[in-house]
Amino acid sequence: MQKEPVKQDSLTRNDGSVIYDAPAADSVLATNKVLRNTYMLLAMTLLFSAGMATLSMALQVPYFGPIVTLIGYFGLLFLTAKFRNSAAGIVCVFALTGFMGLTLGPLLSAVLTMPNGNELIMNALGSTGLVFLALSAYAIKSKQDFSFMRGFLMVGLLGMLTVIVLGLFIDLSAFQMAISAGIVLLMCALILYETSQIIHGGETNYVMATVGLYVSLYNLFINLLMLLGLGGDD
Repeated sequence: MQKEPVKQDSLTRNDGSVIYDAPAADSVLATNKVLRNTYMLLAMTLLFSAGMATLSMALQVPYFGPIVTLIGYFGLLFLTAKFRNSAAGIVCVFALTGFMGLTLGPLLSAVLTMPNGNELIMNALGSTGLVFLALSAYAIKSKQDFSFMRGFLMVGLLGMLTVIVLGLFIDLSAFQMAISAGIVLLMCALILYETSQIIHGGETNYVMATVGLYVSLYNLFINLLMLLGLGGDD
């Protein structure tokens, strides 16, 4: 009986240096697949969210209020995480991003009533896109591991949630510019961290990776819009 050839996991030179490492190559292929699927799904959810925001504006959907928004967001986020490894997870992602698009409609409608509303929205949208592309390109090209930011980001997100809850009971409009600036910086750090997690294998589920990047972009856009409006005394 003829023996089957032994599968080699790596090839080495005479001096011991590695020419080809199969496990490393498989890891790179898996990472590239997650990154590709994440960006593909992110693009689709952004378009869907924009469509829902447009529909919300056309139907003049009223502002849901912070409590309904938070319940809807965290409820759909929980479902997405629960079904992240199945086809239902894709449905939950579109439900979540569509809901967030609906909540964005009333804000955009209010901005459009301003004399320079169109300009504010386009500037915020363009700035969001440029920031995302620049940060993603840097994280991918540099291959730097930003996992050291985990603790800082956790504290920042808890702080942001605390501010949101306080805003339900206290008027924080006088501090809005400082709050928005802080959230913009936090979202930029999150984009770096989330992209780094995908590259270095910390996040292997493209559904959750998509949700993380979408939420960062959503908050980045809203707070850039707030900063541009406040900077123009609007």
